[in-house]
Amino acid sequence: MQKSVRYNEGHALYLALLARKEGTKRGYLSKKTAETNRWHEKWFALYQNVLFYFEGEQSARPAGMYMLEGCNCERVPAPKGCAAGSAKDAALDKQHYFTVLFGHEGQKPLELRCEDEVDGDEWVEAIHQASYSDILIEREVLMQKYIHLVQIVETEKIAANQLRHQLEDQDTEIERLKSEIIALNKTKERMRPYQGNQEDEDPDIKKIKKVQSFMRGWLCRRKWKTIVQDYICSPHAESMRKRNQIVFNMVEAESEYVHQLYVLVNCFLRPLRMAASSKKPPISHDDVSSIFLNSETIMFLHEIFHQGLKARIANWPTLILADLFDILLPMLNIYQEFVRNHQYSLQVLANCKQNRDFDKLLKQYEANPACEGRMLETFLTYPMFQIPRYIITLHELLAHTPHEHVERKSLEFAKSKLEELSRVMHDEVSDTENIRKNLAIERTIVEGCDILLDTSQTFIRQGSLIQVPSVERGKLSKVRLGSLSLKKEGERQCFLFTKHFLICTRSSGGKLHLLKTGGVLSLIECTLIEETDTS
Repeated sequence: MQKSVRYNEGHALYLALLARKEGTKRGYLSKKTAETNRWHEKWFALYQNVLFYFEGEQSARPAGMYMLEGCNCERVPAPKGCAAGSAKDAALDKQHYFTVLFGHEGQKPLELRCEDEVDGDEWVEAIHQASYSDILIEREVLMQKYIHLVQIVETEKIAANQLRHQLEDQDTEIERLKSEIIALNKTKERMRPYQGNQEDEDPDIKKIKKVQSFMRGWLCRRKWKTIVQDYICSPHAESMRKRNQIVFNMVEAESEYVHQLYVLVNCFLRPLRMAASSKKPPISHDDVSSIFLNSETIMFLHEIFHQGLKARIANWPTLILADLFDILLPMLNIYQEFVRNHQYSLQVLANCKQNRDFDKLLKQYEANPACEGRMLETFLTYPMFQIPRYIITLHELLAHTPHEHVERKSLEFAKSKLEELSRVMHDEVSDTENIRKNLAIERTIVEGCDILLDTSQTFIRQGSLIQVPSVERGKLSKVRLGSLSLKKEGERQCFLFTKHFLICTRSSGGKLHLLKTGGVLSLIECTLIEETDTS
């Protein structure tokens, strides 16, 4: 519902001044008066969603103003009441007419005309775009981009700190190498007298030393070849190959997941958001937010994570992944809100599909080749499995990571955090679904049932049972569930919860009614007796 806006004379004069100086569109137009149906030339100025008109271009005070929020502007043909032979009517036929239709009841349309067709098209387009709602939508898009850029900046800061630490480590390594070079140079200086003596050696001794050097080199190469072949066949090398393959598969799966999120956002979310802003929206902005929630933020997060994975693959065979998970873990809490809202989003989507216009539009989106025949519900389900997929990947990765590996502790910490987050999300989804199930049952009972509003009341099962009348055996009378005056068997709709047992009757109209006596039974005060004698 659009809120009312109040203007006093000071506000109007200030906006009129801004319209004269900075207006989106300014110029002379002919305006048709509602009282006399005559055309008068006025100087108009459009500022945001307010249209002012003045007696002339130099007038300081506006002669009137119109609020354009929610209006519609369209071209109209020239009036047909003119005689074709007069020169004045011929000039009027060359005028270009357009009408502004207001969304308020009782407000007459504003009829305008101009001499230039291009000028008329510009006025119509400018009035179409004079909407505060469009500005809000653009602001929301810019805020999403701003959040995305802030996340990128934070990631770049972390990467810069890591690079700074690497540079410091490299500086230390350079100093160590310099000291080794100095030590080697000193050793070389001490060996020079011995090398000078070698020049005076016998030629046969030189040949013998050359043969010995060749044999030592051959034996060394043979030994290293044996060492390398033994390592290639060793369990450690096989484990490293499997570890690398897991990382490569993880990158491929992340790339596929980012593509699925891209299709969800660009083929469904953004088109439906635009459709909700149309003149006859098939869906409201609130329903769009309920269905997709923070899908766009999840896509931005995994695009950053995917870029980091590809950068690590570029540095193969050195694969360091723990720092990427350190960056990803604090941001995965956004999944809690998505998972908690998932069942509700599917319910909202099912309700929206009852609208034929929305269902037809959704089928057009799902026919996009990028969807590959998958429905919107399929894309909404993909984020539900991402956290368990990360847990499985880390479990496999740790199975092939040696205990002395530099990333072992970091990967174990990331796995424990993901498992903890998965348990929290599972518990929240279970509690939320239980509350929704209880409320759904409570709404089906005509009299209502206050005990179902207890959040600790957990639904177990429901079904139809036959209630039998009470019978006597000797002096002991066992009272069956329900009314004590029951004389014949009857079918009852029963609901079992952790604390209570509900017994309802179904009327001819399909509505449920609690039994007046014994309709709500506390399980704490009941005793279950199983009778094997069916006679």
